[in-house]
Amino acid sequence: MAKSEAQAGTRKSIFITGAASGMGLETARLFSKGGWFVGAYDVNKAGLVSLEAELGAENCLTRVLDVTDRADYAKALEEFSAATGGKLDLLFNNAGIGKGGFFDEQPFEDVLAVVNINFIGVLNGIHLATPLLKATPNSLCFTTSSSSATYGMPGIAVYSATKHAVKGLTEALSVEFSRFGVRVADTLPGLIDTPILPDAAKTNAPTEGMFRLIQPIEVAKAVWASYHDNPDRLHWFVPEEIGDLDKASAMDPEGTRAGIASQGSVAALIEEAKKAAAAAE
Repeated sequence: MAKSEAQAGTRKSIFITGAASGMGLETARLFSKGGWFVGAYDVNKAGLVSLEAELGAENCLTRVLDVTDRADYAKALEEFSAATGGKLDLLFNNAGIGKGGFFDEQPFEDVLAVVNINFIGVLNGIHLATPLLKATPNSLCFTTSSSSATYGMPGIAVYSATKHAVKGLTEALSVEFSRFGVRVADTLPGLIDTPILPDAAKTNAPTEGMFRLIQPIEVAKAVWASYHDNPDRLHWFVPEEIGDLDKASAMDPEGTRAGIASQGSVAALIEEAKKAAAAAE
């Protein structure tokens, strides 16, 4: 589906991983409506075909991409650069997977898959895209972290660890990249209604509070606002109340641990997810 002849012209451009569904899909739609040229990348070929049909071939460049494949990632960026005249206004590192369960019960292959996609994939993208970001005035490197980066979350320990890593990387690079004028930020979403979230979590989500179910368009709006409205902001919490948890966990990690442990819902959620997976086999 790569179309080297597709040209962004004078339009701003965004490169999105995990673009075929959920937050990536809504971001592609929002930026396309805003007049941007969209580079959309995912392992979901059918989703990319649908997105290209929706946005129009002249407005996007779509391509199957496994973010853990560094060599192929480099080719994807080369094709994107050819379509945009060597510019990249916004890199959105959004691809990710979630594999839940108690850490001691998880196959180590699952552990590595989460680390490789959620963190190594981000490192690949940023490291390879930095020359394009440097070449583009006012460019932004934006990454999807998670509310699970506010405090280590039981049941998704490795996922949570990768998102802590993303958050820390964002903070460090926001300082480092300032020396050549590239902005860096991330989003820390709560429970977002996307395919990565187990059905049990959606069903059991509260109707109010910071862990109410949020639609993915709200994250897309945060990406848009990060570029256009508040260039100095580092962390974008969706919803904003997640920021309160971030502050509380930093001030009182032991108290946060006790609060999470007392909820007693994590184990039940894991069991529901296991039952659903077994039923689907």
